[in-house]
Amino acid sequence: MNAAAAADPNTGQGVGAPVLRNEDRRFLDGKGEYLADIQLPGLLEVAFLRSPLAHARIRGIAIPEAHRGRVFLASDIAFAQPISAVGAAPGFKASDYPALAVEKVRFVGEMIAICLAPTRAEAEDIAQSIQVDFEELPPLWDMDVALAPDAPRVHEHWADNVVVETRIAVGDLAAAERDAAITVHRTLAMGRHAGVSLEGRGVIAHHDRRMDELVVYSSTQFPHVIRTILARALGLAESKLRVVAPDVGGGFGIKNNFNPEELAVAALALKLGKPLRWVEDRREHLVASPHAREHRYDLTAYADARGRLLGLKARVRVDAGAYSVWPWTAAMEAGMSAGIMTGPYDIPVYDGTAVTVCTNKSPLGPYRGVGRTGAAFAIETLIDAVARAAGREPADVRIENMVAPDAMPYRSVTGKLYDSGDYPECARRAVAAIDLAAVRARQGRGEPDGRLIGFGMASYTEQSAHGTAEWVARGLPVVFGYEPALARFTPDGKLILHVGIQNHGQGLETTLAQVAHQELGIPVADVVVRHGDSSLSPYGMGTFASRSMTMAGGAVSLACARMAEKIRRIGAHLLQAPREAVRLAGGQVWFGEQFVSFAQIADAAYLHPERLPEGEDPALEESAVYQPGRSTGAFSYATHACTLAVDPGTGLIEILDYVVCHDCGTMVNPLLVEAQVVGGVAQGLGTALFEEIPYDENGQPLASTFLDYMIPGACEVPDVRVLHMETPSPHTRFGIKGMGEGGAISPPAAVVNALNDALRRRGVELACTPVTPLRVREALAAAPRAKTEVVA
Repeated sequence: MNAAAAADPNTGQGVGAPVLRNEDRRFLDGKGEYLADIQLPGLLEVAFLRSPLAHARIRGIAIPEAHRGRVFLASDIAFAQPISAVGAAPGFKASDYPALAVEKVRFVGEMIAICLAPTRAEAEDIAQSIQVDFEELPPLWDMDVALAPDAPRVHEHWADNVVVETRIAVGDLAAAERDAAITVHRTLAMGRHAGVSLEGRGVIAHHDRRMDELVVYSSTQFPHVIRTILARALGLAESKLRVVAPDVGGGFGIKNNFNPEELAVAALALKLGKPLRWVEDRREHLVASPHAREHRYDLTAYADARGRLLGLKARVRVDAGAYSVWPWTAAMEAGMSAGIMTGPYDIPVYDGTAVTVCTNKSPLGPYRGVGRTGAAFAIETLIDAVARAAGREPADVRIENMVAPDAMPYRSVTGKLYDSGDYPECARRAVAAIDLAAVRARQGRGEPDGRLIGFGMASYTEQSAHGTAEWVARGLPVVFGYEPALARFTPDGKLILHVGIQNHGQGLETTLAQVAHQELGIPVADVVVRHGDSSLSPYGMGTFASRSMTMAGGAVSLACARMAEKIRRIGAHLLQAPREAVRLAGGQVWFGEQFVSFAQIADAAYLHPERLPEGEDPALEESAVYQPGRSTGAFSYATHACTLAVDPGTGLIEILDYVVCHDCGTMVNPLLVEAQVVGGVAQGLGTALFEEIPYDENGQPLASTFLDYMIPGACEVPDVRVLHMETPSPHTRFGIKGMGEGGAISPPAAVVNALNDALRRRGVELACTPVTPLRVREALAAAPRAKTEVVA
């Protein structure tokens, strides 16, 4: 024990501190280990033969004699059960998604054969040598084509190509229509695009002879859940299967599915007893990874003369592609969009229909802002249209329609329970920061270069920390309602946190250490976070749906709080002080100016139990499982405000100013919150302005390389200004709300509203994303003779 002079050595690294990321030490030095970095003796590389056709029967497959034993078909892994994601909604149509196509292909990019070689290039050469005899079938390349009464079926045993149709109807819509002074109708479209994470998907599988287990490395967001479904598909006990997620270079939802590539590689490795690896290339990613968006909306708003919304009618159609991804099902996107459609607005009457359509395209999966990006695009563009019909400033109409802070907690017309917040104040701050009066004055003066200036804004609510009841209500095959944590000190006084969550860029190794610091006073640098290994970490549900800090942070907090009590007891005993008189700070237990270090306490707990208080168990290890206090989730929210300039001659758009006012409850680390918001805005601008995978009438994707598929770069993403509000949730540990997806939700609506504001004097209103220069020019050219609404 040592005397200490001064003050509390607590370094202020807990909840709310702007701590630099621990994991940057290895990432910035190039010391991360990703799936492509892993080397195993005898490792063979995989290339998949993928279908060049959207819809066809397989009549025969000819494999060159020289490649026998290096090419494997569905019959070679027939023991692997197909992926089947089944929804609970009445009338939901399930579809078996095989690891390799059996008799029929249903989209360009569907896997037909696995080719093995020492290098990827050799494996690709083998794939190109295989001849497939196809009987072409009519491709369903668009939702309208698939919904035609005489359309062929993607899955022959279905009665039609509708996966499921659901409806939410609350209130008297006929009365709202009758009482409305303003009725506005719009049809909108949101383009289909890919996830484009920095690292593509990938999987390695090999048999560990010593442990007698199949080891699968996957670039995934939820390794434990993958182990469960993979074991079932392969007929293995989970104790004979280990899933490891190494460093993961981004996910955004596309790595939050059970992929057929994972099943195919694992099944073949199990059969052959050889280590196999597949690493997705960029063309595979754009063509065959789970896609995002492609929504169409038919909307009618009913409002009084001032623009106060009386009711909303919405029909959402989503092109979900050929199969349901596991576990989310094809119905996820349309259902979530219809369910959150009213956003932050107090709308008393709602009639919403969600239709999920099956087509010959790559399956639709979760992507940052699932459902909410489309819903925000729909309601926010509609509110601008209502404001114009009322002859009022859209910002004022928007704020007047928002749920008031004194109405919290507020249950929306769709049944969402908003826990806390001040939506109008958030919108007012964003408008003030963008200086709307100055923008209007600039519009009045006009630009010397002839460009047109526009202002747009968009607000949203983001449901996070979904608890058990919420997932049960959605009818998914897995209920993602909790997260565990194990806190364990080493004998030299360092803390290891074992968590079931998965870090793939969010900074969780730092923020979870900050939570531990908050409870224990231990320096963040003395905390190690272990995750991503199903054999080492407690069973967790993974990282998605803006749940990581609320769930895993809560679990770490509970485990460390229990640990703190034990450390206080041991520390007080060693200091010969009353337990209630000691405090924890700086990795030490203090009694006045005397302290004992955590290292000394750990030494006693592990190596010298004779020094412990009577009746105290040895070791320093505590576990906890956390669920939020309310299962309906904690709701973050934000308003995005945007000023842009558009050149009517070229259609080029420049973002001049972009402001986000955001409230995610208590911020654990403001630096990381701001980074998440800015990164989300960059992706949202991709949806708004650049990213799209159109399909032609043959079902061929027309953007399969970065020559065709545009993403925003440093020159296209403005300096985003982020304003923070903090309204703690009453239902979560520390009042934390999720925020990982929020930045990507509002940009399409904010940008399109700003563009329409700039073009309104030309009689043009665009109603689709992305708003490319070509679409702007076409809309302007058609303005004199076309409707005021232009849809791609």
